[in-house]
Amino acid sequence: MEHTKILLFLYLDVCLIIGFYMYLRKIKKLIGFQLGMNISVVMGGMISLLFGVLLIIQFPFHFTLITIIATSLGMITGGSFGKLFDYQTFVTGLTNGMLVGLMSPMIGTVLEMPTVFVWFMHIIFVLSLMTIIISIKRS
Repeated sequence: MEHTKILLFLYLDVCLIIGFYMYLRKIKKLIGFQLGMNISVVMGGMISLLFGVLLIIQFPFHFTLITIIATSLGMITGGSFGKLFDYQTFVTGLTNGMLVGLMSPMIGTVLEMPTVFVWFMHIIFVLSLMTIIISIKRS
């Protein structure tokens, strides 16, 4: 996969995360703690997975550094989304971001078709966001 496409995916992911976080900050009073916990788990896990796989494809011989970056970003994202709701949700998002961040570079190193997997991950990410938005509207 071309390096510019990977950087474009990383940029789009960051923009989606920031936009979704701003959206949630405005309506966090309407969301229950169970849905908030699911949001923090999904966001922490997906960001760890996306960044871990994309960075290991971009820089294949920097396994330790990429694992640290993916884990840190997942913990920060899951914790930030969890902090919108309550402390238990914060801990859950933090923990899930950490666990997926530790595993995602391992997934990225064994890929045989990285382009297909990257597209698959992003489709799952967008579908997850759409499911969360629908759940918010219904709650």
